[in-house]
Amino acid sequence: MYQLLAGARLPIIPEEYKFCTQIFLTTNYQQRIKNLLNFEQLYNQRSWEEIKNKIYSKTSADVLLALNKKGKCTIDDFLALVSPAAAPYLEQMAQLSQTLTQQRFGKTIQLYIPLYLSNECQNICTYCGFSFDNKLKRITLNNEQILKEVKVIKAMGYDHVLLVTGEANKTVGVEYLKNAIQLIRPYFSHISIEVQPLEQNEYEQLIEAGLNTVLVYQETYNQEAYKIYHPKGKKSNFSYRLQTPDRLGKAAIHKIGLGFLIGLEDWRTEAFFTALHLQYLEKNYWKTKYSLSFPRLRPASGIALPNIHITDKELVQLICAYRIFNQDVELSLSTRESGLFRNHVFKLGITSMSAASKTNPGGYTSAKESLEQFEVSDDRGSDEVVEMITSQNYEAVWKDWDASFK
Repeated sequence: MYQLLAGARLPIIPEEYKFCTQIFLTTNYQQRIKNLLNFEQLYNQRSWEEIKNKIYSKTSADVLLALNKKGKCTIDDFLALVSPAAAPYLEQMAQLSQTLTQQRFGKTIQLYIPLYLSNECQNICTYCGFSFDNKLKRITLNNEQILKEVKVIKAMGYDHVLLVTGEANKTVGVEYLKNAIQLIRPYFSHISIEVQPLEQNEYEQLIEAGLNTVLVYQETYNQEAYKIYHPKGKKSNFSYRLQTPDRLGKAAIHKIGLGFLIGLEDWRTEAFFTALHLQYLEKNYWKTKYSLSFPRLRPASGIALPNIHITDKELVQLICAYRIFNQDVELSLSTRESGLFRNHVFKLGITSMSAASKTNPGGYTSAKESLEQFEVSDDRGSDEVVEMITSQNYEAVWKDWDASFK
């Protein structure tokens, strides 16, 4: 192999060779990821209880070592940053997180909005308002209803939209999703989905239709507890859900969103497995971008209360720990959080926020009676959120990506 010396100039590649080089690199990448197995192998090498004990045994010295490290933090450093020992260093963590975020992303906040297409679901999940055993009115939007929602959303200025459904394959399967994406494609530069996990070839069909990003939250990485929270339905298959980001990576999706539902199990241990998952994906599917979200369990009709409580300070610690661990990952904060909390926290590491969100199908037009997935905490309009962002000398970004730049 050739070694590039400091100050050396790269050779000029003739135009006729550039296309061949691109074909070679793309083919080589696709062949490599095709032969990958999946994250579950790495996951099975870790013990939930051992990781938990390791986190709670971290000391102030471990935290200071992570904070003062030159270069990237290790996964062991991350354990220290989410440990109880890091609590006294929250101010230092926040300052470092803010600095790293501004260096990488500038003083910008990407705005997006969810569009709920359906609340029909075949799973029983103890924490979700869409759960199959929650006997309330179900709605799945048709084309006309979807376009009515789009009209309202576009009037607010949004160019990034997140399509959300329950997990009901027969009602809102691949064909329904493909139709919805093709229907709204002319109106948005970036389309994301948060739906049931799919097969690789199904994701490839949706990408061809215009899909850019998929959010898939493991909910909990505690396999034993997962069974309790998901007693019935396809979602009860822990392994299938865990392997979903691998299928997305092999499908060459533009961006994958990860996360866990805060409030189910020990958040510090959940954070470790999420960070481990992220690290694995970035290493193996390096052409794909990544984001992390912080969905804190919110009240909803017919669901259980949170099993684990996380304070606002602890959520700030988690956000800052992720940013210090990984300067490239996008961090998102939704309207699950209060306006007051988002006003003060977004500058510490967040890169995207939702606003004016409705979590029921048809919520932007007239269907107030349809079942919500959860209650929104920050119910301000998009104009108010934009004003808040700009008042703190940040820029609210409606569009920062276009398929033509791929």
